[in-house]
Amino acid sequence: MNSRYTSLIHIVRSFNRFYTNILGLLDKHMLDSEFSLAEARVLYDIGHTEVCTAKGLTEKLRIDSGYLSRIVKHFEKDNLIYREQSPEDGRLYYLYLTEKGEETLSRLDDLSNGQIYQMISCLSEQEKMNVVESMKIIENSLSKEPVPTNENVKIRCDLRPGDVGYLIHLHGWIYAKECGYNHMFEGYVCKTIFNLFENYSSEKDRLWFAEVNGEMVGAIAIIEHSAIQAQFRWFILHPAFRGIGLGKMLLDEAMNHCKERGYQQVFLETTEDQKTAIGMYVKAGFRKVAERENKLWGKKLLEHTYELNLR
Repeated sequence: MNSRYTSLIHIVRSFNRFYTNILGLLDKHMLDSEFSLAEARVLYDIGHTEVCTAKGLTEKLRIDSGYLSRIVKHFEKDNLIYREQSPEDGRLYYLYLTEKGEETLSRLDDLSNGQIYQMISCLSEQEKMNVVESMKIIENSLSKEPVPTNENVKIRCDLRPGDVGYLIHLHGWIYAKECGYNHMFEGYVCKTIFNLFENYSSEKDRLWFAEVNGEMVGAIAIIEHSAIQAQFRWFILHPAFRGIGLGKMLLDEAMNHCKERGYQQVFLETTEDQKTAIGMYVKAGFRKVAERENKLWGKKLLEHTYELNLR
């Protein structure tokens, strides 16, 4: 083994020991129930898989087929699940929860939810957000399959309570972490959004929010300045959801809206350190028309203005 990975491996193993202890996974039974962790997971997947088979569970959970067979027989004996033979293949059986199995799974879900609540309830809101975001990054980074945008990501354009607050949070957190901007940048974002809502019109102005499991992971907006000119604003992606085509999806939504509204020109303002976004703008046809220095956000940088003529 390459010695340069030694320290990384020790950190990962240390985290595994810590998290195993936090969740009490060394206990024989999960959450003071009669189920082991493996049994609880099998029950969960049977209840949440539309077409569930023993073979499918073995592949998904990477569990020994003999061990799974014993769990399934135990569940059948306790009237938690039942099997139905496939009408297409007599060798294949589908697994379903009984009414007792559904009640049992619901009880385990409540216990698990309560355990997580106790674990995070003492944290500040920022600490909660840090924990959740770090878990998402770990899951996405170690997943062997990329997040499928056409299945997991939903894009909506209706403005709901809490959307703007989280949009401001994303800007403040991401730009501080990746670009070193200070609190003044977050204040700037607040100001620009406040200015929008002084004259906001849902017919003229449009915001798109990308969500995964109900949580915002990206956004973009088009703000109308006149009947012929609009501005791109607040284009942002959560780091864990980059590289899956989501940025292009949002940009395409905004571009199509501009064409439908009949704008002759669209412009945007960005900073020189947003290399990936600038590459997308240039590819879409935008060209840089101006630049100016900015020292307001804790560092010296250049702001760029880009324009796109649609006619």
